[in-house]
Amino acid sequence: MRNISEIIDGKRKIVKKPELLAPAGNLEKLKTAIMYGADAVFVGGKEFSLRSQASNFTIDDIKEAVEFANQYGAHIHVTCNIILHQDNLEGIEEYLKKLDEIGVSAIIVADPYIMKIAKDLKLRLEVHVSTQLSTLNLKAIQFYADMGMDRVVLGRETTYEDLKVIMKNTPIDIEYFIHGAMCIHYSGRCMLSNYLSRRDANRGGCSQSCRWYYDLYNQGQLVNQEGDMPFSMSSKDMSLVDHIGELIELGVDSFKIEGRMKSLHYIATVVSTYRKLIDCYCEDPDLFQHSSFYRQELNKAANRALCHGFFYEHPTKDEQLFNLRDEHPTQEFIIRVLDYDKEKKLAKIEQRNYFKIGDKVEIFSPHHENVVMDICKIYNENMELVEVANHPMEILYIEIDYPVQMNDMGRKV
Repeated sequence: MRNISEIIDGKRKIVKKPELLAPAGNLEKLKTAIMYGADAVFVGGKEFSLRSQASNFTIDDIKEAVEFANQYGAHIHVTCNIILHQDNLEGIEEYLKKLDEIGVSAIIVADPYIMKIAKDLKLRLEVHVSTQLSTLNLKAIQFYADMGMDRVVLGRETTYEDLKVIMKNTPIDIEYFIHGAMCIHYSGRCMLSNYLSRRDANRGGCSQSCRWYYDLYNQGQLVNQEGDMPFSMSSKDMSLVDHIGELIELGVDSFKIEGRMKSLHYIATVVSTYRKLIDCYCEDPDLFQHSSFYRQELNKAANRALCHGFFYEHPTKDEQLFNLRDEHPTQEFIIRVLDYDKEKKLAKIEQRNYFKIGDKVEIFSPHHENVVMDICKIYNENMELVEVANHPMEILYIEIDYPVQMNDMGRKV
């Protein structure tokens, strides 16, 4: 393993910076993730991928994604992570060859047969072992290394203490989840959806039965009384925002954010927050002081209550929602900047949600600090003053004193 840090100009700097790997459910989200700081993005194709309800990518979409990523020095990973049944076998070789041909950097795989095919075909793309296989120990990692795999995506259940041992001895790259939803069971091993809704969780159809409401019985007697909230097995979401420095110092190769079904605003907020945090720590790790800013930023994106997952061994009842929904509403995403006239101090924007004169807006960006401002004037495309912006995707103009940039976003405060 190469050095994680070096002394440069008398100051220790991180030279083994982790890849920041973001999710994307469509091309708009993918491009936003990259512009907001992702080093790589993982997407699902129309075939052989979980998350069947996501707006999965056609081959042409993936090709466009690769071409866009190349402009930023970023990479595209494609999930091929279903567990194959007999009727899924046809077409897999041709599909993998096509992904390789268009320049995909890696595929994420759960079925051993796909692993073998990818290596037998001698493709240029890397083969990453999916978290669906719940890899939690060095022996399993060595097994996959012996098969020729390039990276293992650890199960979300991997503790920090186990990760320290793994990173000292791993023969291949390691990817570790830092943010997103938790599975109530071991990742990839739950049959609850199959049993209750006949939707196969390992073939992209998980109905998230663990988040349903249930009546609770004890020895045949109904426990929850009339008026009580029904029971749910739902977990809080994981966020390791307070432990990024520790993970960087271990030399983890890739930090993974979960959420291909999440919104554009969520992707931009979460990716840009972790990007700024990683860069700030790597620039001067010895003098780095963690700020509440990062956690506050994450709380502006729609998510459930956050916890540390399995970082400190087994989660307790405090990491479960049970009969509490406890979901944090997002600060409403209202504008996306399309252009800015510095002389007129006028921003051309695309409306995403209702806003009006007098609303307070926070502009956030991968390029500058957050800016809070009041909406004082709104112009339509004919440069006529209007009081409200209530037409989705309408092109408007607003006055902003601060020089914002294309693709900056604004949310209500």
